[in-house]
Amino acid sequence: MKKKLLLTAIALVLVPQLAIARVGDVNGDGEVTGSDVTAIYNIILYGIEPVPEVLVGGDISMITRYEELGAIYKDKNGTKIDNILPWFKQQGWNAMRVRLFVDPANATEAAKKEGVIQDLDYVKALGKRIKDADYAFVLDLHYSDSWADPGKQTLPAAWNGASVADLQDSVYSYTRRVLLAMKAADATPNFIQLGNEITGGMLWPTGQVYPTGGAPAGGSWENFAAYQAAAARAVREVSPNTKIILHVEMHNVNQPGGFFSNCNTYGIDYDIMGLSYYSAYHGDFSNLHTVLNKMAAASSKPIMIMECGYGYAWALPGTNYNLAGTYPYSNEGQKNFTIAMIAALKQHSQVKGLFWWWPEANEYNIPGQNQVTSSWWNGSLFDNRNGIAQDALYELKRMLE
Repeated sequence: MKKKLLLTAIALVLVPQLAIARVGDVNGDGEVTGSDVTAIYNIILYGIEPVPEVLVGGDISMITRYEELGAIYKDKNGTKIDNILPWFKQQGWNAMRVRLFVDPANATEAAKKEGVIQDLDYVKALGKRIKDADYAFVLDLHYSDSWADPGKQTLPAAWNGASVADLQDSVYSYTRRVLLAMKAADATPNFIQLGNEITGGMLWPTGQVYPTGGAPAGGSWENFAAYQAAAARAVREVSPNTKIILHVEMHNVNQPGGFFSNCNTYGIDYDIMGLSYYSAYHGDFSNLHTVLNKMAAASSKPIMIMECGYGYAWALPGTNYNLAGTYPYSNEGQKNFTIAMIAALKQHSQVKGLFWWWPEANEYNIPGQNQVTSSWWNGSLFDNRNGIAQDALYELKRMLE
């Protein structure tokens, strides 16, 4: 596909009088129009290929480490999978997400043992593999040396003590540097998250906010908006066809909608509303419907579920909402949860994407002393005990129907 698009692009440059009808439906919208010509030129200028209208896939940030240590992946019939990225494609997946930390060498040893390993070299290599396999690529920037989430948005060590103005400069220069490096590695992201689960802001304490308005002492929406503006400016300059995602979570059903309402008030530049949904922490589908409706009321922009997961053997740690009575912690229960979740999402026309968190977690065939992480992720789409793909993995393509 990529080779065909590039050849067509070259032809358009060399023979610009080619009729639009000869270009073909490059962007996959069912029509042959001027937008298809634009798509071809975008490939030449920015390395950005057309992406499907609806995305489905997973955050596979740890796949390289599992492969290096010898994890064996099997399909649901127990047949070994030799090349995992093309195999995911065969199951209908069309997008992949990868996280990036500013300098994970500064993370604690405990954090490193739980997956904080993605530096720029790691992500360039994995991003190129993803793009070469013809997936849409989502780059998730944690503006931190370690996990950034609703409970912590810690400054990178190199930025400690910086003023608000200096932090704006650091955010801009870092985001720009990352995108230039990704572009040079033939791994330009189609989508970029400017922060991870930033419902409470980013770069605490100065960028900390309350999602529905106001901020704790030391933080402000003005500072948060300034940091976002700096990051967005770098994206628009370096990779203007990369879509910006703002990613939040939903511990309170009012928070996501309130967050995006405030983003609109402060003129924050973004293209897509991202959401984490874990029923174990966020509640059943009635809560999900409420949140999606509130987000839709705040903005007409597309919505993507950037993270989701459900246990296949036991409850997720810290579970607040136990749905095991309806969806048992089993292969079948995880599958049925996935089917029901997608059915719920498809009731909302703005929802255009679904990503499973850490679907590749699989310690099978890795010696105990070389475990990838110090504890198993029970929401994987492979069984850590035998490497066999869970039935839920095969159901994600329902999102595209």
